[in-house]
Amino acid sequence: MTISVEVFDATRRLPEPALHWIAQHAEKGMRHLGCVGEVRVRVVDDAEMAQAHEEFAGVSGTTDVLTFDLTDPDLGPPPAMVLEHARLESTPNPYEIDTDILVCLDEAARQSGGAAPGGNPPPGVQRELLLYVLHGILHCLGMDDHEEQAFEAMHRVEDGVLAAIGVGPVFRPGSPGGGSGA
Repeated sequence: MTISVEVFDATRRLPEPALHWIAQHAEKGMRHLGCVGEVRVRVVDDAEMAQAHEEFAGVSGTTDVLTFDLTDPDLGPPPAMVLEHARLESTPNPYEIDTDILVCLDEAARQSGGAAPGGNPPPGVQRELLLYVLHGILHCLGMDDHEEQAFEAMHRVEDGVLAAIGVGPVFRPGSPGGGSGA
C-alpha cells in the first residue's frame, strides 16, 4: 500500500514548486494520519468551483473544497480518529482512501490575505490550499464539519496534522492548538 498525491493546477497560476510542496506535505499528512491511497487534487478558480458546487452539491456560488470520495465501500468504515493525536486509531494496516478533491485558488487567496495572480503565490496561499486538501482527506476518513462540535473537532485535527508535519496551524494560526480563527 502506497501514498500517491497528484496536484494539477487547472488555473495555471501556481508554479511547479508550489504544486510539489502541496503534494509532498499532503503525503506527510496522510502518513501522520495513518492512511494510504490515492489523492488527486485539481486546483480551480472561482468560476470552475462555482459550477462544480452547483452541479454536485446543488449550491450556487464558489466554495473552498469539494471532495469526491471514491474509497471502496467494501473496506468498511475507517478506524476512529484519536482527536488528541490527530490520527486514526492504530490498526494492523493503514486505512486506504481513493479520492478526487477540487480546491479553489481564488478562495485560498482571499482566506490567506494574499493574491496569486501570477508568479510565486504568498506562502499563505499554499498553506491554505494544503489545509483544503487535508480537509478533503479527513472527510474520506469519516470526519464531518456540519455540526458545531464536529466542526471544531475537524479543524483541531487539521491544525494538529499541520503542526505535526512542520507546517504549523493554518485554520487557527494564533496558537499551537488553535486560537484566532480564519
